[in-house]
Amino acid sequence: MMRRAIITVKGIKAGLLIEDEHGYEFAYDPSYAEQANAQPVSLTLPVRREPYRSERDLFPFFDGLIPEGWLLDIAELNWKINPRDRMGLLLACCRDCIGDVGVEDITESQS
Repeated sequence: MMRRAIITVKGIKAGLLIEDEHGYEFAYDPSYAEQANAQPVSLTLPVRREPYRSERDLFPFFDGLIPEGWLLDIAELNWKINPRDRMGLLLACCRDCIGDVGVEDITESQS
């Protein structure tokens, strides 16, 4: 099963985060990466043309956006999401994150 999210910086589409059977991939949108003033999503994910890949874990920056503690408990109960489903939690909980970065779930109907 593939899940995808548009990653925005200050409301502008910066890239695409994908989870599939091979792991995770984050790639900056080419038009965003070409901008002279393009801000990175994170200092750990500087703007570049090549995608970032992780075979196992969600990139630490995106994992850090997921709520913790009692707020995570509420998300797990309300949306019935397994706490190990980090992409599912990111998609459910991080649309309106604090800060410049946003996560927008891409559903099959939007493909």
